[in-house]
Amino acid sequence: MCDVCVMNSVKDRMLSRRSFFRAGAAAGAGAVLGTGLARPAMAASHGGGVVDMTHTYDESFPTYFGEPGISYDKGADFANDGFNLYSLTVNEHTGTHVDAPLHFSADGHSVDEIPVESLVCALVKVDIAARAAEDADTTVTPDDLKAWIAAHGDIPEGACVAMDSGWSAKIGSDGFRNADDDGVMHFPGFHVEAAQMLVEETGARAIATDTLSLDPGNSASFDAHYAWLPTNRYGIENLANLGNVPASGATLIVGAPKHARGTGGPARVFAMV
Repeated sequence: MCDVCVMNSVKDRMLSRRSFFRAGAAAGAGAVLGTGLARPAMAASHGGGVVDMTHTYDESFPTYFGEPGISYDKGADFANDGFNLYSLTVNEHTGTHVDAPLHFSADGHSVDEIPVESLVCALVKVDIAARAAEDADTTVTPDDLKAWIAAHGDIPEGACVAMDSGWSAKIGSDGFRNADDDGVMHFPGFHVEAAQMLVEETGARAIATDTLSLDPGNSASFDAHYAWLPTNRYGIENLANLGNVPASGATLIVGAPKHARGTGGPARVFAMV
C-alpha cells in the first residue's frame, strides 16, 4: 500500500474515533443534565458566569486570634533542586474556610464527613451592608430572613444562607478585625435567633459570613455557633465578593478540605450565577 494511502487510512480512522467520542460526550452530558448534579452547570449557562468567593491568604491575612494562620517552609527551590516545594503549617480556621460541626460539638461531623451533596447548594444572600456601615455590631435577625422570604420565596432546601455585610472591603486594614482598646472585636454576624429559625423552620444546610466569625465579633458566648454547628450543619467564614452575586438564583460550590478529624479548613468557594 502506498504511503499516501496509509496516511489517508489513518486519518479516516482518527476522524471516525473523534466523531464517536464527541457523540458519546454529548450523550453523557445530556444524561447528566437530567440529574441534580448538573444544576450548577445549568445555572452558569444562563450567562452570569462564575464568581470566586474565596480570598487569597498568606501570613498577613487577618485571623480571629490575631496570629498568622499559615507559615511556609520551603523544602525545595527551583534554582537548586529543579522544582519548588513548600511545607505548610495551617490553622484550620484561616482565610475563607469551613467550620465543620465538630468545631463546636463533641461528636459532630468532621470536615471530611460533611456530605458531599451539601457542598453544592443554592445561595441565599441576605444583604445587611447598609446597616453594618452604621453599626459594626449589627446581626442577621429573623426579620431579615422573613424579609428575604417575602421578596424571593421560601429558602431552598439545602441552601447556604450568607450574610453580606460589605465587611470584606476592609480586608488589608485593621478595620476587618476592628478590635477596640480592650481587644473586643466589632463586626457583624448571625443573631442566635436567626440561626435557630433556620434550623427549626428551613432545610438550610449552611450559613456563611464575610467576617471572621458566624457570630458578631463582640460575642463571648458564640451562641450562633452553638445553635448551628451541633445540628450537623456547617458554616463558612470570610466569604469574598458577595456583592457580585444576586440575592437568589446562584449556586454555591464549596471545595471543602477532606482531612480526617478536621474541625474545618481553608476552602475554595465559588458561585455559579
